[in-house]
Amino acid sequence: MERDPRIPTQSAADLRSRFVAFFEARGHTQVPSASLVPAGDATLLFTNSGMVQFKELFSGAETRSYRRAVDYQRCLRVAGKHNDFEEVGRTPRHHTLFEMLGSWSFGDYFKRDAILWAWEFLTVEAGIPADRLAVTVYKDDDESADIWLKEVGVPADRLARWGDVDKGNDANFWRMAETGPCGPCSEIHFDRGADLSCGPDCLPDHSEHCPRWLEVWNLVFMQYEQHPDGRRTELPFKSVDTGMGLERLASVSQQVLSNYDTDLFLPIHAAMRKITKHSMAEFDAQRFSYQVIADHSRAVTFLLADGVRPGNEGRGYVLRRIIRRAVRHARLLGITKPFLGAIAREVVAIMGPSYPYLRDGETAILEGIEREEAQFARTLDAGSSLLGDALGELGAGESVVGRRADDLPAASPTLGGEIAFKLHDTYGFPIDLTVELAAERGVAVDRAGFESALAEQRERSRGGKKAALAEIAVTTALYEEILRRVNETEFVGYEQLDAESTIVGLLRDGAEVTSLAAGDEGQLIVGRTPFYSERGGQVGDAGQILDARGKILAEVSDTQRPVGALTVHTVRAAAPLKVGDAVAMRVEPVRRAATMRNHTATHVLHRAIRIVAGADAKQRGSLVHPDYLRFDYPLERSLTRDERDQTEAEVRRAIREDMAVVVAQMSMGDAVKAGADAFFDEKYGETVRTVRMEEYSHELCGGTHCRATGQIGSFVITSERSIGSGLRRIEALTGAAADEYLRQQSRTLEASAEAAGAQDAHTVPQRIAALQAELKEAKRRAKAGGSARIDLAALAAQATRQGEISILVAMLDVEDDEALKEAAKQLRKKMGAGVLALVRPAETPEIFVSVEGSAEHDAGALAAAAATALGGRGGGRPAMGQGRGAVGSSADEAANALAKELGVAVTRS
Repeated sequence: MERDPRIPTQSAADLRSRFVAFFEARGHTQVPSASLVPAGDATLLFTNSGMVQFKELFSGAETRSYRRAVDYQRCLRVAGKHNDFEEVGRTPRHHTLFEMLGSWSFGDYFKRDAILWAWEFLTVEAGIPADRLAVTVYKDDDESADIWLKEVGVPADRLARWGDVDKGNDANFWRMAETGPCGPCSEIHFDRGADLSCGPDCLPDHSEHCPRWLEVWNLVFMQYEQHPDGRRTELPFKSVDTGMGLERLASVSQQVLSNYDTDLFLPIHAAMRKITKHSMAEFDAQRFSYQVIADHSRAVTFLLADGVRPGNEGRGYVLRRIIRRAVRHARLLGITKPFLGAIAREVVAIMGPSYPYLRDGETAILEGIEREEAQFARTLDAGSSLLGDALGELGAGESVVGRRADDLPAASPTLGGEIAFKLHDTYGFPIDLTVELAAERGVAVDRAGFESALAEQRERSRGGKKAALAEIAVTTALYEEILRRVNETEFVGYEQLDAESTIVGLLRDGAEVTSLAAGDEGQLIVGRTPFYSERGGQVGDAGQILDARGKILAEVSDTQRPVGALTVHTVRAAAPLKVGDAVAMRVEPVRRAATMRNHTATHVLHRAIRIVAGADAKQRGSLVHPDYLRFDYPLERSLTRDERDQTEAEVRRAIREDMAVVVAQMSMGDAVKAGADAFFDEKYGETVRTVRMEEYSHELCGGTHCRATGQIGSFVITSERSIGSGLRRIEALTGAAADEYLRQQSRTLEASAEAAGAQDAHTVPQRIAALQAELKEAKRRAKAGGSARIDLAALAAQATRQGEISILVAMLDVEDDEALKEAAKQLRKKMGAGVLALVRPAETPEIFVSVEGSAEHDAGALAAAAATALGGRGGGRPAMGQGRGAVGSSADEAANALAKELGVAVTRS
């Protein structure tokens, strides 16, 4: 692209700050970027556009003090409809993580101001000459076209009309869903030069197939209501949603053809080249891998900072896929040691000034990367070897890095779904990584076979999750429609447990009705309620609905807030109910009191765990139930016994202090200045509610609480365990439940003392230690007797020599796994360097593999493969691996699989 001296070069940081300042000067309120984890939206995996945090404003479910907003929003597109994952690195513009610059009007200005301001920003603030821009509008959006042509002065040959939503062409038309708010779009495109033109009549279009035109800004005008019958009517509340990718704008300002050549990515490339020692020529030759790593390092850094941790489901699995693809491309660049942490530091340095939370969370980011890199490194080589062998058997060709699976000929060889599943299940290869690796060798992958094997494995654990999400989406649309009609529910339950109200809505079986008969189960909506709806980790209230004489009309089993401030009570009618009835609402007081104790205790526990385990042990989730509380926090290890005791003691000390619990309403900014803690997975409005316990604890919280910590009563931790990589969970009891738990513990200890023959409860540990010593001695004698029956020297002598090492695969019928390990220890001494693989026949056959002095063999991978062949699981380190087959599987099959892999015969003791 020829350089245009009229365009001033600006950094991405300058463009970002200029954008915000420009719209602030025009009455817009700056709104902070939301988390990549959408708050309170079960239908969305990640924040994938700027409008996500404003969705309820557009639907009418929420109102705020401002009607104009400006923001820069971090977005991630790696799943669902908006999925750019497999294109990343191949093109100059696709990313997993990107920044969306947005300006917003909620029932304020409309098309004219949006268009004029967008044009002014691009031509004045960004300094882009008007003759380098072109625009598109929807086919019949004459209003926008007139503004562009008559007021802005865009030449007619620089305006194109596209789209026909009624004929299935959504170009230049946006809608939130199949029904609801929608409207035309107008896009602004940058002309990168006639030399890139696709033809003489080249105009920008929605497809972006022509390299001459780069879409820079999309202006969405929410003008219509889409009805189920296909009609579109004018909205009384018209809004504007504009979005401009910062990476694209930077490429225009810095006059480069690729986003990856802007100052958002160049420092990352430089950091990578320090590791690889590549010249610029070598960098250009392997640009695909460099771009994958540059993009993925940004996504990984932000996801970890937003609280996502690598895992096997949902958001955690997406993060794992991104990290592992980056690691694989690093191998293509010759990097075999951990590297991603160093690149993440560079990302924090670039983005930290605009996203300070990256700096605050840098330690946790680096720890998360280090663990996942190390975990994948243990299986990457073994998995790559397995895949390489399978591809070789299919006659795969030489590797062409970057070749797309979609570009393979129809007659290409196909890798079986069962191999792809084995790579996924045993070696941790995400399916898209296997597809990419196979495509580079000219081989397709049986995705259907893989999905079938995966579905079979996940059927029991996943259940009907997909159907449940679809149902949530449908139900949410219904509740949004009700909210627009009846307005939000007034909540009075902080001050009282009873309230007079009127029924304004009823639902049964997912549909609105005007009445419920006695015995019907459904949902009930009233104008004002004392019932707390589930949110912020606290479960919803239960209670009764009564008539004026105190007769119970319905039992309330749960209370939810599905959209905005609409409160929905789940009821079983004891008498007929109909819309318009006057009713009395009564919350069950004992249940509410128990919930309040557990919620206040959760805040105290949060403070206590940070005192004991460190300041980074911040809340990652909680459940406040009347029967118990649950608290999740990040920690790479379990609490020691002493730390658990210290945590309990600290909570009990805070309870004895009987600190006043003070609730206050304030602006979000004031709350943050006052030091109130907020949580990554919660959604907060402009005005927030804070809960303070003197100088001990101060948190943003909408829940119900005790008036003082002393009302919590007793406190006891019942469990502390891991719930995922780097994440722990504490469960605890308070009040009478804690007292009863401690009584049961005391009774159990007394019974244990009696059963063990101890003098009293205090001598139980000594008695158990004595019994364990006796048991250990008995096992030693049994083990010695078992080993004596097997001639280990003769067994070792049957090992097969292969070059400088010995290999032995043997079936060993010994008493238990301890005896198996003892025999392996003795055999290893007698064999010297080599591979020792032992299989013990049992209901669940046991596998033990030891490798010494052989770099060609991986004990963990061998054990994993043998165990998987039996429907079980295995793994370990290169030097030692263990596995166990499924119940009833064949030990002979495992031994034969190991023998075949190692090229020897099975020896039987």
